[in-house]
Amino acid sequence: MIRRWIGPLLLGVVLGVAAWHLVMAATPDALMRLAVERVAKMGGMNRFTHAPLATSASRTIVRPSPDLAYSSCPFDLTGGPLLIDAVPVPAPYWSLSIFDSHTNAALVRNGEKARGQPFHIAVLAPGQTAPKGYEAVHVDGTRGIALVRILIDVRARFPATDAERRATTCRAG
Repeated sequence: MIRRWIGPLLLGVVLGVAAWHLVMAATPDALMRLAVERVAKMGGMNRFTHAPLATSASRTIVRPSPDLAYSSCPFDLTGGPLLIDAVPVPAPYWSLSIFDSHTNAALVRNGEKARGQPFHIAVLAPGQTAPKGYEAVHVDGTRGIALVRILIDVRARFPATDAERRATTCRAG
């Protein structure tokens, strides 16, 4: 009697493992595809959208921190590299992160590493090259999101910080 169940049990285990691997491989891509679409609806592709400070109702992608100002640039590299010109802002903390199509962090830079100096990043798909003066950051796939986060320790300073963060740009190169 047990022999009758060995085949179906083994098939169930194999199908379960295959389904688990499929979900684990497909979920990051699906989540990033959804995130890129949602963020692009706010301001378009290959350009930064500067969100207002978060409230209890803010839920574009995940629950944002009310102490951070977010600027996001969903990108599509099918037409060429994405060029980011990042200008530091005088804040206790700020960072630029670039996430590829699999949700991997391809680059993280912060104010400490910038040391008050602007930096220039070229986000590249396989086979693309960075223009002169731009640091090459290679990503898997052709879509993703560049995200700037700035700590707003005093909300009254937000208007000045908001004006300064808009000097950071991203564009198709």
